[in-house]
Amino acid sequence: MDRIICRDLDNNKWETDSDKLIFRPSIYGVLIKDNKVLLSKQWDGYDLPGGGIKISETIEQALKREFFEEAGLKIEPIKPIHCQTSFFKPTRSKNRSKEYWHSILIYFLVKKIGGQLSKDYFDGEEQDYADLPEWVKIKKIDQIKFYNSIDSVKIIKKAADSI
Repeated sequence: MDRIICRDLDNNKWETDSDKLIFRPSIYGVLIKDNKVLLSKQWDGYDLPGGGIKISETIEQALKREFFEEAGLKIEPIKPIHCQTSFFKPTRSKNRSKEYWHSILIYFLVKKIGGQLSKDYFDGEEQDYADLPEWVKIKKIDQIKFYNSIDSVKIIKKAADSI
């Protein structure tokens, strides 16, 4: 049995047996407008809107659902921007603190087609840690705190350069 090192939101290392990993593909949207990116406000930092793909959902369905739940906006995917593997330990979640995830993280450049910023569609867990999404100037993203296991700054800049 292989041992896997997972990281949590604070970049701490956690070791587990590979057979204890839960496979969790996830999808995220990068929405850019007027040299700003829309970010989900989480605790005292940020992440891109998105989350886990449910069984029986397509990538596009999950992206639209997650973005709407976390931002209140209806979007359309434009093109994939980035994809990578992450071994993750969700330590800040009461319901998932004993889990270890093998995640495939997929990022899409998206465009807004409707809706308005809202936190009315947060699920029960998101209500505990998330707040209204915010537009952040791309030139300032190096200065903010991101809560995830990947380099969000690199992904946002890559998306901005592709427009």
